[in-house]
Amino acid sequence: MINYKEQFYNFYDSYQPMVYSLCLGYMKGQTEMAQDLTQEIFINVWKALPNFRQEASPKTWIYRISVNTCLLHLRKFKRMQADYISESHESIPQEATNKDDFDELYYVIGLLPEVDRIIITLVLDEVKYDEMATILGIAEGTLRVRIHRIKQKLNDLMRNNGR
Repeated sequence: MINYKEQFYNFYDSYQPMVYSLCLGYMKGQTEMAQDLTQEIFINVWKALPNFRQEASPKTWIYRISVNTCLLHLRKFKRMQADYISESHESIPQEATNKDDFDELYYVIGLLPEVDRIIITLVLDEVKYDEMATILGIAEGTLRVRIHRIKQKLNDLMRNNGR
Protein backbone atom coordinates (compact mmCIF):
# COMPACT_ATOMS: atom_id res chain seq x y z
CA MET A 1 0.00 0.00 0.00
CA ILE A 2 1.30 3.43 -0.96
CA ASN A 3 1.86 5.91 1.85
CA TYR A 4 0.54 9.07 0.15
CA LYS A 5 1.46 11.32 3.04
CA GLU A 6 5.12 10.29 2.95
CA GLN A 7 5.20 10.47 -0.86
CA PHE A 8 3.69 13.97 -0.74
CA TYR A 9 6.27 15.20 1.77
CA ASN A 10 9.06 13.78 -0.38
CA PHE A 11 7.65 15.54 -3.45
CA TYR A 12 7.23 18.78 -1.53
CA ASP A 13 10.79 18.70 -0.18
CA SER A 14 12.23 17.85 -3.59
CA TYR A 15 10.20 20.12 -5.87
CA GLN A 16 9.02 23.11 -3.83
CA PRO A 17 11.96 25.33 -4.95
CA MET A 18 11.27 24.50 -8.61
CA VAL A 19 7.55 25.23 -8.24
CA TYR A 20 8.19 28.49 -6.39
CA SER A 21 10.64 29.61 -9.09
CA LEU A 22 8.04 28.91 -11.77
CA CYS A 23 5.42 30.84 -9.81
CA LEU A 24 7.77 33.82 -9.43
CA GLY A 25 8.03 34.01 -13.19
CA TYR A 26 4.28 33.84 -13.67
CA MET A 27 3.65 36.39 -10.93
CA LYS A 28 6.27 38.81 -12.30
CA GLY A 29 8.45 38.59 -9.20
CA GLN A 30 5.63 39.22 -6.70
CA THR A 31 6.79 36.97 -3.86
CA GLU A 32 3.55 36.85 -1.86
CA MET A 33 1.52 35.93 -4.91
CA ALA A 34 4.11 33.30 -5.86
CA GLN A 35 3.96 31.81 -2.36
CA ASP A 36 0.16 31.62 -2.49
CA LEU A 37 0.25 30.01 -5.91
CA THR A 38 2.91 27.53 -4.77
CA GLN A 39 0.65 26.51 -1.90
CA GLU A 40 -2.28 26.11 -4.30
CA ILE A 41 -0.14 23.92 -6.58
CA PHE A 42 0.81 21.58 -3.75
CA ILE A 43 -2.84 21.32 -2.73
CA ASN A 44 -3.49 20.20 -6.32
CA VAL A 45 -0.57 17.75 -6.12
CA TRP A 46 -2.05 16.28 -2.93
CA LYS A 47 -5.47 15.91 -4.56
CA ALA A 48 -4.00 14.29 -7.69
CA LEU A 49 -1.54 12.02 -5.88
CA PRO A 50 -3.77 8.92 -5.84
CA ASN A 51 -4.03 9.21 -9.64
CA PHE A 52 -0.26 9.49 -10.20
CA ARG A 53 0.57 6.44 -12.34
CA GLN A 54 4.33 7.06 -12.49
CA GLU A 55 4.29 6.97 -16.30
CA ALA A 56 6.23 10.24 -16.19
CA SER A 57 8.85 11.27 -13.68
CA PRO A 58 7.49 12.98 -10.56
CA LYS A 59 9.30 16.16 -11.62
CA THR A 60 7.56 16.21 -15.01
CA TRP A 61 4.20 15.39 -13.43
CA ILE A 62 4.51 18.15 -10.80
CA TYR A 63 5.76 20.61 -13.41
CA ARG A 64 2.69 19.95 -15.55
CA ILE A 65 0.40 20.47 -12.55
CA SER A 66 2.30 23.68 -11.79
CA VAL A 67 2.03 25.05 -15.32
CA ASN A 68 -1.66 24.16 -15.55
CA THR A 69 -2.39 25.76 -12.17
CA CYS A 70 -0.47 28.91 -13.11
CA LEU A 71 -2.25 29.22 -16.45
CA LEU A 72 -5.64 28.66 -14.82
CA HIS A 73 -4.80 31.29 -12.20
CA LEU A 74 -3.80 33.79 -14.88
CA ARG A 75 -6.95 33.19 -16.89
CA LYS A 76 -9.20 33.34 -13.85
CA PHE A 77 -7.70 36.47 -12.33
CA LYS A 78 -6.19 38.14 -15.40
CA ARG A 79 -7.89 41.50 -15.02
CA MET A 80 -7.49 41.67 -11.24
CA GLN A 81 -3.85 40.56 -11.46
CA ALA A 82 -2.98 43.04 -14.19
CA ASP A 83 -4.46 45.91 -12.19
CA TYR A 84 -2.67 44.80 -9.02
CA ILE A 85 0.70 44.42 -10.69
CA SER A 86 0.56 47.71 -12.59
CA GLU A 87 -0.53 49.59 -9.46
CA SER A 88 2.13 47.98 -7.29
CA HIS A 89 4.91 48.75 -9.77
CA GLU A 90 3.80 52.36 -10.21
CA SER A 91 3.88 52.94 -6.46
CA ILE A 92 7.45 51.65 -6.01
CA PRO A 93 10.14 54.32 -6.25
CA GLN A 94 12.48 53.85 -9.23
CA GLU A 95 15.61 53.21 -7.15
CA ALA A 96 13.88 50.41 -5.22
CA THR A 97 13.21 48.42 -8.40
CA ASN A 98 16.81 48.70 -9.63
CA LYS A 99 18.43 47.35 -6.45
CA ASP A 100 18.22 43.68 -7.34
CA ASP A 101 18.86 42.10 -10.75
CA PHE A 102 17.06 38.96 -9.58
CA ASP A 103 13.80 40.86 -9.07
CA GLU A 104 14.20 42.59 -12.42
CA LEU A 105 14.81 39.29 -14.20
CA TYR A 106 11.60 37.80 -12.79
CA TYR A 107 9.73 40.98 -13.67
CA VAL A 108 10.79 40.80 -17.34
CA ILE A 109 10.13 37.05 -17.42
CA GLY A 110 6.61 37.97 -16.38
CA LEU A 111 6.33 40.17 -19.47
CA LEU A 112 6.94 37.21 -21.79
CA PRO A 113 4.11 35.24 -23.40
CA GLU A 114 2.94 32.26 -21.32
CA VAL A 115 4.78 29.53 -23.23
CA ASP A 116 8.03 31.52 -23.25
CA ARG A 117 7.73 31.93 -19.46
CA ILE A 118 7.37 28.19 -19.08
CA ILE A 119 10.39 27.51 -21.27
CA ILE A 120 12.72 30.04 -19.62
CA THR A 121 11.68 28.88 -16.16
CA LEU A 122 12.56 25.32 -17.14
CA VAL A 123 15.95 26.61 -18.32
CA LEU A 124 16.49 28.44 -15.02
CA ASP A 125 15.54 25.26 -13.17
CA GLU A 126 18.25 23.48 -15.20
CA VAL A 127 15.84 20.90 -16.61
CA LYS A 128 17.48 18.83 -19.34
CA TYR A 129 16.44 19.69 -22.88
CA ASP A 130 15.00 16.24 -23.60
CA GLU A 131 12.85 16.45 -20.47
CA MET A 132 11.75 19.99 -21.41
CA ALA A 133 10.76 18.78 -24.87
CA THR A 134 8.66 16.03 -23.27
CA ILE A 135 6.97 18.45 -20.86
CA LEU A 136 6.19 20.91 -23.65
CA GLY A 137 5.41 18.38 -26.35
CA ILE A 138 7.81 19.89 -28.93
CA ALA A 139 10.92 18.66 -30.73
CA GLU A 140 14.24 19.24 -28.97
CA GLY A 141 15.66 21.16 -31.96
CA THR A 142 12.65 23.49 -31.96
CA LEU A 143 13.09 23.94 -28.22
CA ARG A 144 16.72 25.01 -28.62
CA VAL A 145 15.77 27.64 -31.20
CA ARG A 146 12.99 28.97 -28.96
CA ILE A 147 15.33 29.16 -25.97
CA HIS A 148 17.81 31.18 -28.00
CA ARG A 149 15.08 33.60 -29.13
CA ILE A 150 13.68 33.91 -25.61
CA LYS A 151 17.13 34.76 -24.24
CA GLN A 152 17.49 37.46 -26.88
CA LYS A 153 14.04 38.81 -26.00
CA LEU A 154 14.93 38.85 -22.29
CA ASN A 155 18.15 40.73 -23.00
CA ASP A 156 16.21 43.30 -25.02
CA LEU A 157 13.61 43.66 -22.27
CA MET A 158 16.29 44.06 -19.59
CA ARG A 159 18.01 46.80 -21.65
CA ASN A 160 14.86 48.61 -22.73
CA ASN A 161 12.50 48.08 -19.81
CA GLY A 162 13.71 51.10 -17.88
CA ARG A 163 12.43 49.78 -14.58
